[in-house]
Amino acid sequence: MASANSAEAAPAEVPADPQYLPSSVQGAVKILVTGPFGVGKTTLVGSLSEITPLRTEETMTAASSGVDDLSGRGDKTTTTVALDFGRITLNPRLALYLFGTPGQQRFWPLWEDLSRGALGAIAMVDLRRPDESFEVLGRLEEQRIPFAVAVNVFPDTPTYPEEELRSALDVLPEVPILYCDARDRRQSYDLLIDFVDHLHRTSVLELQG
Repeated sequence: MASANSAEAAPAEVPADPQYLPSSVQGAVKILVTGPFGVGKTTLVGSLSEITPLRTEETMTAASSGVDDLSGRGDKTTTTVALDFGRITLNPRLALYLFGTPGQQRFWPLWEDLSRGALGAIAMVDLRRPDESFEVLGRLEEQRIPFAVAVNVFPDTPTYPEEELRSALDVLPEVPILYCDARDRRQSYDLLIDFVDHLHRTSVLELQG
């Protein structure tokens, strides 16, 4: 849920023609949406973006057999091979760009390029397969990118006490652990609002009025 102090971080009203930024926008910030393969990054960017998101999804073929683990992902037929891109107007003077990263390790050189200049990252986690998130979380810590853990809630997602989950993921106390169903636009916005508010409170992001 969004915090009581996060109203100033709420996305501004979408422009009449959302494909174009309002002329008042003078700055932009960049946030990564990252996580392992099949965790819901493309879905989250699509839920949040005020424009039609740019997607680089390709149909999975036999070449990925034995490379991409599809266990528990029986209906997944595509995968991101470069990036997802979306945009949100945070307020009349500031826009936020979302860059969704590929999840597979073979695309990590591109992941490192996308992370340059990012103020922070939303690290998505599937609690049915938490071990798949360790390498991504470790990379964010190594690169000193502020991040929040975003648990994507599936119908069969198990629940854990926060301290147990924090210990299992080996994340520091100052890292927020947030929850949403990435398919739900309101829940996705609440997650983003809480993360932007966290960046603001920790002086990573200065919101302009």
